[in-house]
Amino acid sequence: MKPPVWLRGAHAQTIAGRLLRRKRGVSFRGERIATPDGDFLDLEWASVDSAPLPPDAPLVLKLHGLEGSAHSGYSVELARALASRGVRSVGLNFRSCGAEMNRTARFYHSGETGDLATVLEHLATTHPGTRLGVLGFSLGGNVLLKSLGEQGDRAGLRAAVAVSVPYDLAACAAAMSRGTEKIYAKFFLRSLRGKAKAKRELLEGRCDLGRALAARTFREFDDALTAPLHGFADAEAYYRESSAGPYLSSIRVPTLLIHALDDPIAPGGSIPRDLIAANPLLSTAFTERGGHVGFITGAVPWKVRFWAEETAAEFLALHLR
Repeated sequence: MKPPVWLRGAHAQTIAGRLLRRKRGVSFRGERIATPDGDFLDLEWASVDSAPLPPDAPLVLKLHGLEGSAHSGYSVELARALASRGVRSVGLNFRSCGAEMNRTARFYHSGETGDLATVLEHLATTHPGTRLGVLGFSLGGNVLLKSLGEQGDRAGLRAAVAVSVPYDLAACAAAMSRGTEKIYAKFFLRSLRGKAKAKRELLEGRCDLGRALAARTFREFDDALTAPLHGFADAEAYYRESSAGPYLSSIRVPTLLIHALDDPIAPGGSIPRDLIAANPLLSTAFTERGGHVGFITGAVPWKVRFWAEETAAEFLALHLR
């Protein structure tokens, strides 16, 4: 991937990636499924106007990043890239990320693989025989890789792709507590604190809500809310037990890892290259530039292309045909 001269910087790629991805031409049909603990998960089935597909076409489940949704620009762009290659797609909204807040005293987090298992079981039951792949962006990529490692030979997928993954959660949390990267933490934490306020009555007594609402770093927020709410001793335990890196050696599904080495949120130095190199089922598409879920190419701003989505769609379509 070669970034254009007008958009070479990591921060420029990251921010432009959020602003330039188009959402027109793709519509969604919602589906709600129940979880074993009395909550719900919302799926969003994508329909691309320019590429109608039959109901027996291969299928890719999309997992969004932190505080994103199935309607995020990168998820919509992926739906378009997949459809042009004959592959359907459906996005999962993690708990609290859909149009309606989830019911229980919990949210989602980087290591939560139970909900993904619930969705995959649902898809296998309702679409028997369908060739299935999964793609995760950022946090969703961490969830995906951890799940694949946990499942090993039982994963039941044809292929997977993970984009801009925070392989080492502690390192990523530290990166966003320094310098310019604090801007990203401020943006995400504002949204997370808003959700915590909305569920104040359910959360009181289950975590240190006051400290979470005053948090200015991810470590502070995760130590006060994410960890205790989801069964971890503290933020350090949450990061250690939820990071995808240690699970890479157990993955038994052909998986493409896409990452920019200048990623300001998931630094290239945190990529566990030795573990990746030791697993022949892992392929890499590492680029010098691209930011975090940016990967924008194109000679002019009004005619851009999204390299990560196109590369991921090609890999998935190849394995799902």
